Amino acid sequence: MSNSSSLNEFLLLAFADTRELQLLHFSLFLGIYLAALLGNGLIITAVACDHHLHTPMYFFLLNLSLLDLGSISITVPKSMANSLWNTRAISYSGCAAQVFLAFFLFGGEFFLLTVMAYDRFVAICKPLHYGTIMGSRACVKMAAAAWAGGFFHALLHTANTFSMPLCQGNVVDQFFCEVPEILKLSCSDSYLREAGLIVSFACLFFGCFVFIVLSYVQIFTAVLRIPSEQGRHKAFSMCLPHLTVVSLFISTGIFAYLKPPSLSSPALDLVLTVLYSVVPPAVNPLIYSMRNKELKDALRKLIQLVLVQQK
Repeated sequence: MSNSSSLNEFLLLAFADTRELQLLHFSLFLGIYLAALLGNGLIITAVACDHHLHTPMYFFLLNLSLLDLGSISITVPKSMANSLWNTRAISYSGCAAQVFLAFFLFGGEFFLLTVMAYDRFVAICKPLHYGTIMGSRACVKMAAAAWAGGFFHALLHTANTFSMPLCQGNVVDQFFCEVPEILKLSCSDSYLREAGLIVSFACLFFGCFVFIVLSYVQIFTAVLRIPSEQGRHKAFSMCLPHLTVVSLFISTGIFAYLKPPSLSSPALDLVLTVLYSVVPPAVNPLIYSMRNKELKDALRKLIQLVLVQQK
């Protein structure tokens, strides 16, 4: 039996126990991580440098890319390093930092996706008032509220989780420090405080989810009333990338945390955690750029500029 005051490290779940599979895991995660860095980095640079993209939609997209870069950077590099050096250890402070940053960045991303749904709602349903409602000051305030919401969400969870006594060892059955796995190490009944906090924030996230759904019900109702096919196509092109990202983010997270206990297994839990924490930050830039002509043009100009400077 151990106490949290005497713990100085945790042991994370290893993806494989043979050297060949460890190197394969390292290579796969390295490829995903580099793709996320490249995709999100290109979007951030394109939006920041191209004045045609200085609009609310792309301002929020820039913030989303920043959150995606942060969220994948707190889990994947450590897991890659552990596989490369054949270790499972993460320090107590490193684990606390992972928990805080995970709640901060994933929470901030969900709040930001809610703000982006509101932006799409105003653009489609109230186009004549868009410039007034979504002014630069209002956009900065909404983005700041999303980041601040994630910060306070993370602060409360991290402080509460690591104030509990941990008496069930130091083995975390996940490739990064995930709160449900840490709660399994807590002393009897001490996890109820964190469970109550999770329920309260689940209600907040459910409220955001309902807001997103209702926004899109009104958006699609308005789009179907547009007489021209070209107008409907343009409206759908504006909304489908965001709706796809929201669906991917929510569906993987919900299935990971709310799946029936009978379906739970270490292998499935690991796969689901990778799906909600690693895959979305890597594919979000691709989703947003596939059907967006303005963004593709800006990225093309940026790549051409880089190639010309290298010659």
